[in-house]
Amino acid sequence: MRDPSRIIDVLLVEDDPGDELITREAFETHTLGNTLHVARDGEEALDFLYRRGAWDQAPRPDLILLDLNLPKYNGRQVLEQIKTDPDLAAIPVVMLTTSSAEEDILSSYRLHANAFVTKPVDLDQFMDAIKQIDGFYIQVVQLPSN
Repeated sequence: MRDPSRIIDVLLVEDDPGDELITREAFETHTLGNTLHVARDGEEALDFLYRRGAWDQAPRPDLILLDLNLPKYNGRQVLEQIKTDPDLAAIPVVMLTTSSAEEDILSSYRLHANAFVTKPVDLDQFMDAIKQIDGFYIQVVQLPSN
């Protein structure tokens, strides 16, 4: 069980404004004291992780929710960069995407994604999926310290 006084930083990498809004609402409804940061494309995600440009003061995320289909660098490219960098590799990455294609699932796990979640189309189910991710990664598992 995690220290409830510790703030958890979550990086959402999502280019769809609607999915970003739903995820924000789910986090606001179901989390206590956690911070959701948003990068809207693969390049911005890498800038956040490497603290470049506007993200020079960005915290190291405790969890990354990563979409597959992103502009600039796709989710696979971002995942590969994270998992091959010794400084970032320990950060859990959940692929959160509309895809349910076997090739996307397999390639994500081959690149060492920690989980692959297909975004439900139904709003309530989407909110529930975020709640379950939060419940598991934020409330149940022990995350590495920054």
